[in-house]
Amino acid sequence: MDKNTPGNSSPDRRFELLQADRSTDRIIESRALFGERKEVAIEHDGAIYRLKITKQGKLILNK
Repeated sequence: MDKNTPGNSSPDRRFELLQADRSTDRIIESRALFGERKEVAIEHDGAIYRLKITKQGKLILNK
């Protein structure tokens, strides 16, 4: 990965890069999904997935 890829940019720069990518329909802030919770359920194509915030603040998606 070079220094111009989204993973190595500041959060503001990553947002700008995502906005420039027309294949990205929208960005949803994680706080809007989770609120005060650490886990949410997502129904997709008839299956339930669990999206969790870890103790380290990362996201994990499990079926």
